[in-house]
Formats: sequence, structure tokens, C-alpha cells
Amino acid sequence: MVSLWENWRGGMRRGPRFDTVGGSSTYATELTRRHSTVSLTRHGADSGHLQINLSWRARTSDLTGRSRRGRLPRNPLELFKPVPVQGHTQGVVTVDLDLACLYELTDGSKGVVQPLGGLLGEINAPPYVKLSGDDRFGGTSGETIYVNLDHKDKIKRLLVFVYIYDGTPAFDRTQAVVTLIPSSGPRIEIGLDEREPDARSCAVVLIEQDGKGQLVVRREVRYVYGFQSELDRLYGWGLQWGRGFKKSGRS
Repeated sequence: MVSLWENWRGGMRRGPRFDTVGGSSTYATELTRRHSTVSLTRHGADSGHLQINLSWRARTSDLTGRSRRGRLPRNPLELFKPVPVQGHTQGVVTVDLDLACLYELTDGSKGVVQPLGGLLGEINAPPYVKLSGDDRFGGTSGETIYVNLDHKDKIKRLLVFVYIYDGTPAFDRTQAVVTLIPSSGPRIEIGLDEREPDARSCAVVLIEQDGKGQLVVRREVRYVYGFQSELDRLYGWGLQWGRGFKKSGRS
């Protein structure tokens, strides 16, 4: 049996590995620049509920007092606790990564599912995309979007993205992973491991019909220095954007 600690030490290595996130399969495939696409249809994973999970932690070099000079903590699970992140020009900052999704349906409907504004979506009605809530503390559970792929014929494309709503931009100080967990077949991981210190948003993955009857997942990992409206322009969504606010506390 592979222990949780051995599992974590495996880090972001490529290829199948034991994974601690719940789901039907214990293996994960990583999408990279070289291997950037995978067909859900070809793997028989284009039905049921697709889970899209965001989790993050501070980079190893930023863990103060926990892993100095290569020494490991007595309790390995301490590494999974959220920790403060060191800012660029100030002391300690709080990182609040949010998971969101731009959607376009085949009937022309467009919109966004996100914590901002409480736009959490619907799973059994359009847009067939729903956000579990807003986790402001990171960790191994993070936030999850559910996509009802039993209605895949009504979905034209989905752009999953991550943004920093509040605080100092700190993508370069966090180690974030977006994991796609289909109802069957291997999980798909996309690591946000490129250092973009001033970026506030990142288009992570695009899910769309390829015109050949295949539902395809494509790695994007494109950082921008603005928010949703800039991603909209980049991908030609054509929505109208206004200022939004989060509700106080954790939803």
C-alpha cells in the first residue's frame, strides 16, 4: 500500500500515480505542453458527472519553518495545512484562489459560473455546470465544479479558469493543481507551475466538442494580468462585464 506521505512526495511527476482525491480511478494523467490534449470520448469518460477540482499550497521554498535545508516535519500531514504566503514587497499576504468556468451552450447561451456574485450554476438544468462553493483557504480539498456530461450534446465549450480575487497576485508563490475526475477512466491533472508573479487570472483548460463527435480536454495554462473580461476577450466569449463582489464569510 502506498502511504499518503509517499504519495505526496511523488509531487507532480508525470505518468500514472496513486492519488488521494476521491473518484472512480486511482490513476492520474498529467497534461503538459507536449501532451496537451485528451479525448474524454475515446476513454469512455464523456458521461455522468465530471468533477473539476482546484487545490493549492505554498511552494516548498516558501514554507517557513517547515522544511528547512531539506528536513522533513515530524508529522507529514502538516504540509497539507494552508500557510501564509510571502508577498513580493510586503510581509505575509493571504492567497485566495478561485475556480470558475465560462460556458457556451449549443443554443447560443453564454455565461460564467464563479464564486463572485454567487453565480454557482445548475447541474440538472442549463448550464449543466455547478460550483460547490468558495473555499478561501486552499488545502487538499479546495473547490470543485461539477459538469453534467449526460447533457454534453448541449455544451459547446467550457473554459475553466482560476483567478485571484483579493490580495497580492501570488501565482508564483503557490503550487496549484486543477484535477479533472470523470465518472470513469483516469483523472487528468493540470499543474499551474509557471512563475507569473503579476498575473491575476489563468485560463487552465478548455473542454469542447471537436467537430468529430469527440469531447476533448485541452490544456491552456495562459496567464493574464486582468480578470474575467480579459479572458473573455482572449477567447472571444462576448459577454458584458461589471464590477462584482463576494459575500462576507465563506459560502
